[in-house]
Amino acid sequence: MTGAAARPDEPASQPVGPDRFSLDNRRRLSGPGLRAFMAIADAWGLAEAERLKVLGFPGRSTYYDWLARARAGGTVTLSADTLARISAVLGIWKALRIVFPRDADALEWLKSPNAGPLFGGQRPLDLLTSGSQDAIMLVRRHLDAWRGGVFSAPRPGEQDPPLTDGDIVWA
Repeated sequence: MTGAAARPDEPASQPVGPDRFSLDNRRRLSGPGLRAFMAIADAWGLAEAERLKVLGFPGRSTYYDWLARARAGGTVTLSADTLARISAVLGIWKALRIVFPRDADALEWLKSPNAGPLFGGQRPLDLLTSGSQDAIMLVRRHLDAWRGGVFSAPRPGEQDPPLTDGDIVWA
């Protein structure tokens, strides 16, 4: 959709810059982001320890303070790292809803061992809750590629032959 006007209560889209990490911007995103994260963590059945790992290991008292403030509509200001982790989880949630028509199938995929090269027999949820921001982003990138039509790296011995000039179709 081109030419769509921004809503009056939303800032116009701007190029990514250092302002994205400003205190005001982080404060604006923190409460809604944390509430969305909690809804997803509930749907996935994450335990408290897993939630803390995904969020970057905040202290328990800090975590519960964030939750109380976010639920009450109060001011919460998360770090850029924590917001990036939440953003990746939101991307994973979105990709799962695109790839899997049923929520139960998405949850089964998250909680089942995966023999793909990225997971090495682990459940995707194990990687996601390992505490590493990189691991969360790996799961997100995997799902983004899958929903974009690239499932994963081929397994050894299952590689497609290289494309040739005869594979090019001129319409």
